[in-house]
Amino acid sequence: MNKKSITSKTSQNAAYRVIIIFGIISMLGDMVYESARSANSQYFNILEVSATTVGLAFGIGEFIGYGLRLLAGVLSDKSGRQWLFMLVGYGMLLAVPLMGLFTSWNMLVTLVLLERIGKALRNPAKDTIISSVAENQVGVGRAFGIQEALDQLGAFLGPLIFTLVFALTKRKGIEEYQSAYKLLIIPFIALIFFLVYANRKIQHDKLMPKINVRDYRKEKLPKIFWIYTLFTLLCTMGLVNFSTTGYHVKSMGIMDDGEITMVYAAAMGVDAVTSLIVGHLYDKTKSVSGDKSGGLKLLIIIPVTTMILPFLTLSESPKAVLAGMVFFGVILGTHETLMRSAISDISPFYKRGTSYGVFNATYGLALMSGAFIMGLLYDMHLIFVIQIITIILGVLAILTFLKLLRLAFNEKN
Repeated sequence: MNKKSITSKTSQNAAYRVIIIFGIISMLGDMVYESARSANSQYFNILEVSATTVGLAFGIGEFIGYGLRLLAGVLSDKSGRQWLFMLVGYGMLLAVPLMGLFTSWNMLVTLVLLERIGKALRNPAKDTIISSVAENQVGVGRAFGIQEALDQLGAFLGPLIFTLVFALTKRKGIEEYQSAYKLLIIPFIALIFFLVYANRKIQHDKLMPKINVRDYRKEKLPKIFWIYTLFTLLCTMGLVNFSTTGYHVKSMGIMDDGEITMVYAAAMGVDAVTSLIVGHLYDKTKSVSGDKSGGLKLLIIIPVTTMILPFLTLSESPKAVLAGMVFFGVILGTHETLMRSAISDISPFYKRGTSYGVFNATYGLALMSGAFIMGLLYDMHLIFVIQIITIILGVLAILTFLKLLRLAFNEKN
């Protein structure tokens, strides 16, 4: 093995280590906020808040969390200070343990919104760094797959904190929920430690290309990116999120509180496995096709599974709900891995933060409108309308997907 090969292998190993560190960071982050998300709807139910209000509150939170990513992505590109955005964004996760100190639903909503703002600040910068480190060393599909798998390990373990508290106390009242929220300070502190370590590791091993912010102004987002953004909007609007599912299962008495968080945890486990599989398939498809955008073909998984989801999660059968949560995990795994990987392959390097910002703003708009509409329809006892809307949006998404593939093929030729 020559010196050049040894250097390349060393660089690749260093890149893999950094991707795993980022996965640990995401794992700890998900232990904090996904555990809360698995219990928030039930907690608001205890506080006697309507499904419409819950849907609107969490919908606004999702919109803020994703909508502000557009601004955060543009600013991180223009300034080149991705690490500052990550540090501030992850620091705002402190809002989640603080939920254990309050009983006012107004204050709880404020803390939920602050946590979403923090996610908005950090994510475009994080995705830019991960894709930059992985692009020529690991493969973006594998990198996002590994990162998402560890991320979802945290999402699996986090809800178990609430389940454990419920099991030990044999109660599911306000005090038990607050105790579980407070315990989340432990993974938060560990997260900050690994974040600082990752920064030092990347700088020491020189794993990121030097960013010339002046090149930001020269590059523009291509047409295929905007078609892809429309596809994202349609798929995500039709997604029946856990805020609606959790409320439905709780209000109908289909499962008790501990079982609900366990089912959510299981869905996060499915998400983790799915992300590893589809991440590998994404890079494999690109390699076989010899086309940078060849992995886009796998996106068809998203609208197909999304159309099936409400027929299962909004039923009155525990088995159907459980099967639906498996589909929910598959959908999230493809969202977090395929959708994010595709962005790096259809957008220019110096507009990558902006691209992730636009993508996530669209994603948030779709989540907000979808959550509100489904919450409203659920309060009106119109579950069948939710199912019809999901099918219509799914069909439109498939038509947009076909347009996306034609455009990618035409650009190649």
